Amino acid sequence: MGNSGIEGSDTPISPPFRLAVDELVPHVNKRMDALDTAAEKISLDPRLLELVRTRASQVNGCAYCTDSHSAEAVDLGESTRRLLALPVWREAPFFTARERAALELTESITRLSEGAVTDEVWNAAAAEFSEVELAELVWTIAIINTYNRIAGPARPWTIE
Repeated sequence: MGNSGIEGSDTPISPPFRLAVDELVPHVNKRMDALDTAAEKISLDPRLLELVRTRASQVNGCAYCTDSHSAEAVDLGESTRRLLALPVWREAPFFTARERAALELTESITRLSEGAVTDEVWNAAAAEFSEVELAELVWTIAIINTYNRIAGPARPWTIE
């Protein structure tokens, strides 16, 4: 076989490290960690938040964050079946209306360069979440997108 990086292959490979942004600018990293810690103290279901983080990371092509948050989702009791269906959540029957609204908002915010969050997407999320929950969801999506934009290009952390 070869060095494909797929479980069961001869030797898994990880994307190569590029830059230790966290160590090189520790005062910013410290504040980002504080923001992330603050965002953990919200009322939304942790499994929903890990679905959101995983999906944003998939859209952004961040291998480290996708791996990290899908593993966290499993640790919280999320099923492998639903995680595997996450890239095709619109076609899969495994997600609730609330989860679908969160995933749609996640993709819309994550893809802002392709267009604004539409009233339809926003209103669907607002129908499923209270104002506080919606604010928590927006913060969660913004934070994971920031981490994706650090981990994806700089690759300061490796997948183990």
